[in-house]
Amino acid sequence: MDLTVLASACLLAVTLCYGVRCWLQPFGPCRKCDGMGHALTYDRKGKPKRGRDCRRCNGHGIRIRLGRWIYNRAARTYRSGTR
Repeated sequence: MDLTVLASACLLAVTLCYGVRCWLQPFGPCRKCDGMGHALTYDRKGKPKRGRDCRRCNGHGIRIRLGRWIYNRAARTYRSGTR
């Protein structure tokens, strides 16, 4: 099998798997707070305590995936253009 065919098949498989993942689970854990929704701070004794809410996910702990965001944008543009 030619190397370019194998590389394109792998790229197509990865793209399809990511598309299915965005379709089934449009939200993923926040990268900044690791899905906790807040930062961990430590008191003077070394015990962890809840810090401020995460600014990226507004304290929810989830974010929309990039592929789903692109799909939502494209669908919104398509819907507004066909009215």
